[in-house]
Amino acid sequence: MTPDPAMDLEQRRREAGVDQRFPFGRPGQPLGRAHPFVFGFTAALGVITAWLLVQAATSARSTIVMIVVALFLAIGLNPAVERLRRLGLPRGLAVGTVFIGVLLFFAGFVASLVQPVTEQVNELRESIPQFVTQLQNNEQLAEWDKRYKLLERAETFVNSADFQQQVTDAATGIGRVAINGAVQTLTILILTLYFLGSLPQIKTFFYKLAPRTRRARVALLGDEILDRIGGYVAGQFMIGFIAGVASYLFLSIVGVKYALALSLIVSVTALIPLVGATIGAVVVCLIAFLTGSATDAIICVIFYVAYQQVENYLIYPRVMKRTVDVQPAVTIVAALVGAALLGVVGALLAIPTAAAVSLLIREVVLPRQETL
Repeated sequence: MTPDPAMDLEQRRREAGVDQRFPFGRPGQPLGRAHPFVFGFTAALGVITAWLLVQAATSARSTIVMIVVALFLAIGLNPAVERLRRLGLPRGLAVGTVFIGVLLFFAGFVASLVQPVTEQVNELRESIPQFVTQLQNNEQLAEWDKRYKLLERAETFVNSADFQQQVTDAATGIGRVAINGAVQTLTILILTLYFLGSLPQIKTFFYKLAPRTRRARVALLGDEILDRIGGYVAGQFMIGFIAGVASYLFLSIVGVKYALALSLIVSVTALIPLVGATIGAVVVCLIAFLTGSATDAIICVIFYVAYQQVENYLIYPRVMKRTVDVQPAVTIVAALVGAALLGVVGALLAIPTAAAVSLLIREVVLPRQETL
């Protein structure tokens, strides 16, 4: 009678096939993929993993957005670095030069806004007593106050604890938003510097993830996609530069105050596809109305309506067609979808993404369909 391996150690070793290579016995055949246990466990593990990934991405959404924006900026600034390298500069010095140029631009933009903001705050502070006097001498307001006790109610509301708490909460919220914005901007700049300095190594790492037989084609397609993203960023800067110069010349001729600061605002907002030019135009027209006259505001409205037609139908399509090779209709649809998904960041990333997708469809999907 054969001993039971559960009771006999020697029989256990013989049946398990113990030797020097397998001290605990030879492994048995793996369970097939069609086995109910394997299928159920794999499916459950896949669902749990997908759910955890979605939760992690949702929790780290702001961080992921900052990383994507920094990588996007690094790819966009890389053509300028490559031009400096062709002039003989080492990559580290070229990266430092481009990054310092970006910092100087932002510093000049912020510095140009300090004077108009300070002047407007001082004017508002000086005009408050005069405004209060006008309200007190207004006959209609005096009649309403006599009838409805408006001033007494307003004073009671202002002195109430709820109003003071609301003011405190609003001030705290504004300060928190300002600090978060400054921290996020600084983080994006630092990440951009790191990505810009190590972009060749990053490209090489991702290219090596492709199979060796397809690596050359993947690298060529990847380089073309990166070139299109760089071209898109250069095109956006060109559009913003043209808008800023045109605004500065127009505002200087008309005599609108703070022409330099307003033209810089127009240049920055012009980087946002579709709605950026409108945002800049609204800001300029509003400032022209507040610091000048209604006539100045009307002239600004007429100019920016005419300029936006020129930009939308002449400048923007030609620049985008030359830099990213995307049809105007695809550009508009991509920007709308991107803005609906991620707001301003989505609108900025949508057009180069559409360029990359169109390239992959033309070079990979369509040729494969022809062979079927």
